[in-house]
Amino acid sequence: MDENQINRLTDPEMWALLEATPMGRLAVSAGGELDIFPVNFVVDDGTLLFRTAEGTKLVELTVHSAVAFEIDGHDDTDAWSVVVKGTAARLDHQAEVDRADTLPLTPWIPTLKYIYVRITPTSLSGRSFQRGPEPERYIV
Repeated sequence: MDENQINRLTDPEMWALLEATPMGRLAVSAGGELDIFPVNFVVDDGTLLFRTAEGTKLVELTVHSAVAFEIDGHDDTDAWSVVVKGTAARLDHQAEVDRADTLPLTPWIPTLKYIYVRITPTSLSGRSFQRGPEPERYIV
């Protein structure tokens, strides 16, 4: 694929995709180990917010707050990806939790998830491209 066929997304385009995409993948690193977790989320005032329960994900975020978060999508003609890098922090103040409770964010699986985590972005990057057939690989 010619590099000219890959389009860099603008900040407004990336935020629009983040707002329209209900699920992404959270990448964390702790103790030399990498983990990726699928999470549903919501955009909230220039940040990403998700809910979780006690467990590995929360422990790893506590040990090392730097995270990456990725969403992607495609249709028959186009594909795109957005990567958010930032820091994750548990919402600890009751006023923050009360406000988060008003957002349209509920677990997709029937589990209780009382803990909110906010990702504050430090950088965003995104690309889109048109899908198409693979070019001829071996020219004779």
